[in-house]
Amino acid sequence: MSLHAQDDPALREAQEARLRAAWQRPTGWLTRWTDTNNNRVGVWYVLTAFAFMLFAGVLALIMRTQLAVPDNDLVGASTFNQLFTLHGSAMMFLFAVPMFEAVSIVLLPQLLGARDLPFPRLSAFGYWSFLIGGVFVLGSIFFDAAPDGGWFMYPPLTTRTDLSGLGADIWMLGLSFIEVSSVAAAVELIVGVLKCRPPGMRLNLMPLYAWYILVVAVMILFAFPPLIAGDILFEMERLLGWPFFDAAKGGDPLLWQHLFWIFGHPEVYIIFLPSIALFAMLIPTFSQRHLLGYPYIVLAAVGTAFLSFGLWVHHMFATGLPKISLAFFSAASQAVVIPTGIQIFAFIATLAAGRVIFSTPLLYATGSLAIFVIGGLTGVMVAVVPFDWQAHDTYFVVAHLHYVLIGGTLMPLFAGLYYYWPLVTGKKLSDRLGRTAFWLLMAGANLTFFPMHLSGLMGMPRRVFTYPEELGLAGLNLASTAGAYLFAVGVLVIVIDLALSPTRAKVKRNPWNAGTLEWLALPEDEDWGIRSVPLIETRYPIWDQPNFVRKVDEGRFFLPDAEEGRRETIVTSVLDARPVAVIRLGTPSWLPILAAITVGGVFILTTYHLYWAALGSGILALGVILRWLWTTAEIPEKPCKPIGHGLELPLYVAGPAAPGWWAVFITMLADATAFSGLLFGYYFFWTVHSDFPPPSAGPAPTWPIAALALTAASWGATIIAREVHRRGRVGLTRVLLALGAALSLASIAAGLAGPWQAQLDPATNTYAAIVWTLAIWTVVHSAVAAIAQLYGLARSLAGRTTPSHDADVRNITLYQHFMLFTAVLTWLTLGLFPEVA
Repeated sequence: MSLHAQDDPALREAQEARLRAAWQRPTGWLTRWTDTNNNRVGVWYVLTAFAFMLFAGVLALIMRTQLAVPDNDLVGASTFNQLFTLHGSAMMFLFAVPMFEAVSIVLLPQLLGARDLPFPRLSAFGYWSFLIGGVFVLGSIFFDAAPDGGWFMYPPLTTRTDLSGLGADIWMLGLSFIEVSSVAAAVELIVGVLKCRPPGMRLNLMPLYAWYILVVAVMILFAFPPLIAGDILFEMERLLGWPFFDAAKGGDPLLWQHLFWIFGHPEVYIIFLPSIALFAMLIPTFSQRHLLGYPYIVLAAVGTAFLSFGLWVHHMFATGLPKISLAFFSAASQAVVIPTGIQIFAFIATLAAGRVIFSTPLLYATGSLAIFVIGGLTGVMVAVVPFDWQAHDTYFVVAHLHYVLIGGTLMPLFAGLYYYWPLVTGKKLSDRLGRTAFWLLMAGANLTFFPMHLSGLMGMPRRVFTYPEELGLAGLNLASTAGAYLFAVGVLVIVIDLALSPTRAKVKRNPWNAGTLEWLALPEDEDWGIRSVPLIETRYPIWDQPNFVRKVDEGRFFLPDAEEGRRETIVTSVLDARPVAVIRLGTPSWLPILAAITVGGVFILTTYHLYWAALGSGILALGVILRWLWTTAEIPEKPCKPIGHGLELPLYVAGPAAPGWWAVFITMLADATAFSGLLFGYYFFWTVHSDFPPPSAGPAPTWPIAALALTAASWGATIIAREVHRRGRVGLTRVLLALGAALSLASIAAGLAGPWQAQLDPATNTYAAIVWTLAIWTVVHSAVAAIAQLYGLARSLAGRTTPSHDADVRNITLYQHFMLFTAVLTWLTLGLFPEVA
């Protein structure tokens, strides 16, 4: 399609009609649930996370009312424990992380000039999993079954079923299900940023928001899986009596703290960096100039992420660790201030160098920086070990945490809400109500949490439901309660502002005169996002590229048509964003909902010890997922498609050029990180117990080495299958895939034979329990390998995989690489480590 062809109005109208038809949303009230367009799914995601935040806020108000006066009896100790556990869990797991993922799902396609992210059905699955898991966990409080062990759930109080009821299982399994949705969203965001950028948008031209989201999504891959590993050990102890945290049987409660805080401290930066990303978008707009220090901000974001994984012992200074550990983690806790400061000072410098337009979004941004800096200063204080010993588990830490989270997460989100509301709805929120809410929030936050510094220094411990009048804390607690209600009034004003929004008039397109791609979209546009995928030459193309908006609207760039009536977008190379292919996106479907329901059934039914029902739900989930996969990587009706300017791109790609290959790679990185958490448990016990492993207690080397050899043979068969398939030898490929599946199944028998022959009883000691856990983890992955190989065989027999359309074989081979990595570490550890100890 030539450039001048777009001068024909009739042609443009026909192209727009085809785009409209391809991206038409489901119309029935029931079929709307099947929608997979990321823009609409993201809006549902945002609204659900916001609702969960309001629910958690109500729980906080009840707690503050209980603590307003000494010896209050509004709620009892048990109810108070449930309140603070659900409040913290909801804010961290059901609001902070899901909200950033939801906002990113809405913004990224438009910010990247893409029609959609590459896996819209995966986003829909993540949303429905989040909704089901959130309702399951939060709804428990209405049945007096909510978890009551804190959002950190420290054993042994929570692993002993006689000390904690069903609530601990609800927390552990419900939130594990939600973590699955978080990892799914991370896969979508990483692949979207790496592969769906518009032509010309090299890495050094990416909007900073995309950089931040890429960094944070990668952090999720390395932060959430260790918690999933801890959840597995936790539930095995609760449900099966395997003693990972029972000191009487060789366990250690500190293992849970390590696995939890390896997640828990990066979590703070996982929710802080996306908020900083919103600053990186709105500060240039209201300064009307490019952001200063772009490369330094990117490096600072990466540095913050890297350092955040060296801080987890920051939360364990009072557990009796060696002094060298205390010194190292104390230094790391203070060092993270440096990259954070670089980012904040870059924003301040941009404001100082620009022509500042002081608006409501900027008011929230500057106010949030002020609150966050106070939280950062107290963070440096608790990073000093002697001070932390005094302030640990007091209200001083509560004050520090909430200053960081309100200044680093909540207030920036409100800034983003007022900034991006015209993009989503075409209407501005009220400046008058917005500024009123801002001052209420600022006054309420400081009145609530600043007195807590003082009450904490005076000795008030965290998580107590009442206190005697003789402590002299009544005035400070009453002030904090009054501040909490003032803060709630500020949130209520924002809710009222949102409710009044439909009555307001539309505003012009790009009302803030921003320079980045997301403002190309018209709120009343159809759901394809933008008229044509642009060529990018600068970081702020609306400002810097002549006639940019007009050219996009007239379809003068790439992919201005949906000639075949399909939902499509362009994928580009990772480093320099060269056009690689046109991919076809998932259309509305019930499969993501069914997958979320059946996978959720595994977790929820296990909570109530309905193991056979959970197994049945798992089998159904496997069937739904296989059906879902069967509809992907279809062979197109033609090899290439013109996208404009004389370019033709293939409609099918495989290997590292394909988004699907990257999705498998990223998912397996998360899987390998979870596995490393389990392996960490094995070597943790070895370091803390002189009799681990017990003499002559481990499996003989024969079976583990046999399992490793069979896995390696299966891996080799798959590698050869990929190579001969590429050469057109389809029959031999099918034989090799079948052989690989048989070898994978044989490795399961060999892997389980080792601990079985050694007669290891996992309920008697920690060594037997961790050996069985590692063995089961590995053989389950071998079972998945066998299913994948048989799936590839079935695709070949059905004609859906050919030598020139071999994405399935390549993806199965990629999985086998990670499978071999897991098998090497597991079977050598279990088979040889007792021999060399």
